[in-house]
Amino acid sequence: MKDWLRKHPDVRTIRVAAVDLNGQARGKRVPARFAENVVKSGTRFPFSVLNLDIWGEDIDDSPLVFEQGDADGVLKPTERGFMPMPWLEAPTALLPIWMFRENGQPYEGDPRHALNAVVRRYKARGLTPVVAMELEFFLIDDSGKTLQVPSSPRSGKRRKAAETLSIRALDAFDTFFTDLYDACEAMDIPADTTTSETGLGQFEVNLMHCDDALRAADDAWLFKMLVKGLARRHGFAASFMAKPYPEYSGSGLHTHFSVIDERGENIFDSGGPKGTAQLRHAVAGCLEAMHDSTLLFAPHLNSYDRLVPDKHAPTAIAWGYENRTAAIRIPAGNPAARRIEHRVAGGDVNPYLMLAAILGAALSGIEDQKEPAAPVSGNAYAMDLPQIPATWDAAIDAFENSDLIYRFLPKELIRNLVQTKRQELHYIAELSPEERVELYLDTV
Repeated sequence: MKDWLRKHPDVRTIRVAAVDLNGQARGKRVPARFAENVVKSGTRFPFSVLNLDIWGEDIDDSPLVFEQGDADGVLKPTERGFMPMPWLEAPTALLPIWMFRENGQPYEGDPRHALNAVVRRYKARGLTPVVAMELEFFLIDDSGKTLQVPSSPRSGKRRKAAETLSIRALDAFDTFFTDLYDACEAMDIPADTTTSETGLGQFEVNLMHCDDALRAADDAWLFKMLVKGLARRHGFAASFMAKPYPEYSGSGLHTHFSVIDERGENIFDSGGPKGTAQLRHAVAGCLEAMHDSTLLFAPHLNSYDRLVPDKHAPTAIAWGYENRTAAIRIPAGNPAARRIEHRVAGGDVNPYLMLAAILGAALSGIEDQKEPAAPVSGNAYAMDLPQIPATWDAAIDAFENSDLIYRFLPKELIRNLVQTKRQELHYIAELSPEERVELYLDTV
């Protein structure tokens, strides 16, 4: 880390940032000449900072604030190290950090530590998850009273409709995407294919598969930060909110994962299209936990506008082979790459909590050797199947009252998240629909 600073003498300030429960970056600005102090000794801020609501306010009656005296945690650099922040004008470095207690133990309310604990459970069994994510987002002109697609820098025209897999739509914003890929290269974010999606001004970028789940979540968190910041440099907004336009499909964050053993072999590969018993066990675990963990896949009020039938977002708790109407899809292709695609999450999630829920549930299914119901064929929306919670408050209740969640998330994080979401549920009722869009557009 010190070598990085020496190689980049033009960097005058750094940002040290941890991820809170809503996926927001919380931290400090530090002059570059003091950066080595942070690398060596870390920094400090209250535990409660990782437990703020979506407005950045303290949680009412939080034991972290008053009962425990709003004590400090110790924030240490993650293994990611320094990276540039290409969306800022001045040369600046970002140093991701995560929170520990004074005695050196991980703080259980930190989402990154929650995912790390799940990964360690895999490691204890000689297993390693391999993860890839597909992130959808909207480019939006939010300068007027209504949201619309930004004018093309090439033609000055606005798109009037969605253009699925349109090269013309990609070319219209070629300058932005060229800068985005250059920035991903500089930040070592493995951005792969970009496509134009089914929403108005909607695009999807795939992040390459990675055999380090923590790094995969880092990549998704950093990518969201980069896309939003870089879009503002180009004169418009980028948003990962689940559903900015009522008449168009929303943005998902689909997660593909397989699991390799100590020999580097995919435990889901049966040599054929169906996959192994371990694949079925992982699917069963994901399905069993899906209802109670929906809050981690749909964490905000707007999230539930996306989760409606026939709008490219799954609502039925079911799985199938090559079936995008089901919540769990088993893609076709080379058996050596056999994997599970979890399709429930929106683009507005905290990627650390989402991935902890998916991988934690899958491992529970493998440990218990659970068997799922039969895979579905055809339109899952039209079938009589168990459903995920249809509303935010129902999802909060299911999460709070679940026994399954404790298998892959720590008790303190569960308590903190429930308090956060109940506070947001209360205060968001005071906002108009326009104010809710304004709230979510930039934050999530």
